[in-house]
Amino acid sequence: MRSHTIAAILLACAVAPVGAENWPHWRGPSHNGISSETNLPVKWTQTENILWKLPMPALSGSTPIIWGDRIFLNVADALPDTGHTPSLHLWCVDRLKGTIQWQRPLGGGNRMQRKQNQSTPSPVTDGTNVWVMTGTGILKAFDFTGQEIWHRDIQKDYGPFGLNWGYGSSPLLHGDSLFVQVLHGMRTDDPSYLLRIDKATGKTTWRVERPTNAHMESPDSYTTPAILKTGGSEEIVVTGGDVVTGHDVATGKELWRVDGLNPTNNPNYRIVASPVVHGDLIIAPTRERPMLVLKASGGSGATKSHVIWSFDSGPDVPTPVTDGKYMYVVNDRGIMFCLDAPTGKEIYGRQRLRPGTYSGSPVLADGKIYITNEDGVTSVIKAGPEFQVLAENEFDDYTLSSPAISGGRMYFRTTKFLWAIGSK
Repeated sequence: MRSHTIAAILLACAVAPVGAENWPHWRGPSHNGISSETNLPVKWTQTENILWKLPMPALSGSTPIIWGDRIFLNVADALPDTGHTPSLHLWCVDRLKGTIQWQRPLGGGNRMQRKQNQSTPSPVTDGTNVWVMTGTGILKAFDFTGQEIWHRDIQKDYGPFGLNWGYGSSPLLHGDSLFVQVLHGMRTDDPSYLLRIDKATGKTTWRVERPTNAHMESPDSYTTPAILKTGGSEEIVVTGGDVVTGHDVATGKELWRVDGLNPTNNPNYRIVASPVVHGDLIIAPTRERPMLVLKASGGSGATKSHVIWSFDSGPDVPTPVTDGKYMYVVNDRGIMFCLDAPTGKEIYGRQRLRPGTYSGSPVLADGKIYITNEDGVTSVIKAGPEFQVLAENEFDDYTLSSPAISGGRMYFRTTKFLWAIGSK
């Protein structure tokens, strides 16, 4: 009995290294793109420091989600979609071996809408179950063996999505619930709304509409909500439709609203980069200008005075990352800025990364910022007040996804492969 116990402990240590973090959400364990992992790789090639690579059937903007020795992926089949068989799937992959443990269908209807297909939303997990949503509005829950627990069709329940370029928001998992936003208007007259869904049963706890004065494409938001904890309260932060709003977790009631994300009333100001919360700071990107930074006071009744600074060279697609001291911003053209997070003072600005288009969001870990462009080039930048490129690593493959980190390894998703990077 004692020998079996020792063997089990050794096996557990092999599977989950001491200090290993899970990556349960597309922006990591704290929902803000930060990992506390150390000794991460700096340099790799398509053969050097590659632990394994798993073939992918098609591109996806979805980020790998990791818990223990499992990786979960929202996967689309290669087009065209015949409509006769499911073309969207949830994969469970062995994190150590890079082999598929199981696949489950999420339905059909896959199609391209500009850059993205219908597998863009990233799954979420609490370590026992996993939830995944598709761009077609199918929301399903599974346990870790692949047993389906429940499923929903959000479009069937509340009407067709009306975003110009397809639905791409990921669910936010917090406590016993999933929070799902549908902010649209370009291709529908239906109202935008926010849902709270019981994670155990799939039933809607509340649904609140979120009206704004945005018009044409500006109501459309591809962002993922954020959770704000301040002053003993918890709020859901939502950006889109030219405004930032905070909602009561228990009821969905709008507690505060800040406008200013579209000061010129541009009809094409859809928002892609998600809000970021770090402590009492709320970063609210829009279509480059202005990116607003708010300071939460706790309690309800926030007004415009909560905007503490703004920045006119913000991102369009990549979501910023901050450790509370420095804020790192990368725009779609690969121009990087470092700002003082509390004040907005420019620490360094307009530093050129490898020329290309940047859609994946940067992650901050081990004193470095990892930034991947659409050509599959990952720039590794030293964190801190001085701009220094530590490495440029090339996959030579198209990618829209953001990196994930767990167990001393980094995971990158390109069109052709899921890559596991680390020291052998």
